[in-house]
Amino acid sequence: QLELAKEESRRAFGDDRVLIEKLITNPRHLEVQLLGDRHGNLVHLYERECSIQRNYQKLVEEAPAAWLTTETRDALLDSALKLGNAIQYDSAGTVEFVLDEDTGIPYFMEMNTRLQVEHTVTELVTGLDLVELQLLSASGAALPLSQPDVRLNGWAIEARINCEDPAQGYQPQIGTLEACHEPSGPGLRIDSGVTAGSVVSPYYDSMIAKIMGHGRTRELAAQRLRTGLEQFHIAGVGTNVALLHDILSLPGFLDRPLTTHFMVEHYPEGWQIPEEMGKLARAAAAWMTIFPDAS
Repeated sequence: QLELAKEESRRAFGDDRVLIEKLITNPRHLEVQLLGDRHGNLVHLYERECSIQRNYQKLVEEAPAAWLTTETRDALLDSALKLGNAIQYDSAGTVEFVLDEDTGIPYFMEMNTRLQVEHTVTELVTGLDLVELQLLSASGAALPLSQPDVRLNGWAIEARINCEDPAQGYQPQIGTLEACHEPSGPGLRIDSGVTAGSVVSPYYDSMIAKIMGHGRTRELAAQRLRTGLEQFHIAGVGTNVALLHDILSLPGFLDRPLTTHFMVEHYPEGWQIPEEMGKLARAAAAWMTIFPDAS
């Protein structure tokens, strides 16, 4: 196969050099948040776990990452800082890694030179406002903190709410939100840009909100996030809220390391609405059909 690949490349491009990449059979997707300024200061804000994905798009993220040895965490953070210092990085950015769960060895994947959707879980566990700090750095000011000032406080987990139908092959959902009730409570944070009457069009990303649970432990953060998802009510446009709640309720979410195989392993035939939830949805649809003006 190698000789065939080299010959094809030689004929097509006049160059038979081949790049061989290491296959990681049990990968985790981890990333390290960096923050730098133009005065040579650079700090890490610890790591995030982003392994629960579909088609390489993140669904659930958390900070810090669970099931990491001290040696692996130190290797991640040190590698990210070395990269940032080597290029004299002076803004907010994320260094992304593929971690070999079998060996604990992290491999560099890419760097995103911006704030990411999941930066909010880092804000919750560090108590820092990353947007404010990025603007401060961009203005030429020095960061008002050093590495010893960055401390972790508890755990935070985020779920991305998308307008799609997971039970029907994740078909896009568009239309007008007839109702939108966002939850509130201890340890909950909601970032959204929609209200009742908002129109979800086909021209933009399907994500309409992010919901985060924060608590002293990972279990408490997951419990608060599940409660928030139960209380997040959207009508008029389908969403993936039920899928997200189901993911957080799986034993495999809490009792073993996450990998990028999570969705395939737990939903090999695709996700379907749990029977009881389906009965409730049909009952609600029947009620709204019979009494369309009922509140």
